[in-house]
Amino acid sequence: MNPLNMAIVQFVKLLPKSVVHIFAKKYVAGDTLDDGVRVVKELNAKGIVATIDILGESIKTRGEASETKVQYFELLEVIDKHKLDSNISIKPTALGLAIDVDYCKELVTEIIEKAKSYNNFVRIDMEDSPFTQVTIDIFKELRAKYDNVGIVLQSYLRRTYDDVVDLNKIGTNYRLCKGIYIEPEEIAFKGRQEVRENFLKSLEKMFDDGNYVGIATHDDYLIKESYRMIEEKKIPKNKYEFQMLYGVTEYLRDKINSDGHKIRIYVPYGEHWYAYSIRRLQENPQVAWYIAKSIFSFK
Repeated sequence: MNPLNMAIVQFVKLLPKSVVHIFAKKYVAGDTLDDGVRVVKELNAKGIVATIDILGESIKTRGEASETKVQYFELLEVIDKHKLDSNISIKPTALGLAIDVDYCKELVTEIIEKAKSYNNFVRIDMEDSPFTQVTIDIFKELRAKYDNVGIVLQSYLRRTYDDVVDLNKIGTNYRLCKGIYIEPEEIAFKGRQEVRENFLKSLEKMFDDGNYVGIATHDDYLIKESYRMIEEKKIPKNKYEFQMLYGVTEYLRDKINSDGHKIRIYVPYGEHWYAYSIRRLQENPQVAWYIAKSIFSFK
């Protein structure tokens, strides 16, 4: 992280919660499920689809994990009730992965089955490297039973292309992103272009083997190269979509939408917005820069 971005992150961490909220709300739908519904309705009205995430991860008890499952049940019911064009994203650590792998798998299974009953889809998010293999293992086991589940891979990890080769064998629905967690150099690429090259190499392999891909990036270069690959390989529109975070690079979001490509926005909500916002600033200095610019231009 360069000195400017490091200074920005440290600066934002010192701000009072009330001040952080002013700027964090651009990237978080709000505290409540109603806030999430409101934002998704606004996106849907523009022809943009969504995936909704309930904020909160690394829970400490089975009871907290069970409560997260209940919240996702309610979310799925509300998506169906309001006829929202949205699926859901879940973080395994919010469902107990760090405390009991089998219990986490049980809860994730229940969520997938609930989603299936509503003809909906569950995206299993990828977290930091201690959870990479176990998350993939859980996904593979569940993919053998369910077709409404997908996974996230991060192109900054050196292992990712090999994971693609393996997961393509079972017909995986992917979200491919760069990755935002801070990882050691022995397992993660550190150069910007290295990460980009692994992203495109992995994307090409996903396409060549006929998988569905959510191309999750805010990088102009990767978007242009993805456009080129889609055109050259004549990838049909039902085999891919672009994905972005709520509140980030909305001009690119709107351009992709106007260009006729499906675009899905990751919409987080929940009372843990502060921890989410601060963590994102620590993990992704580019987001810190967006917020810093907002601070200095705020009137």
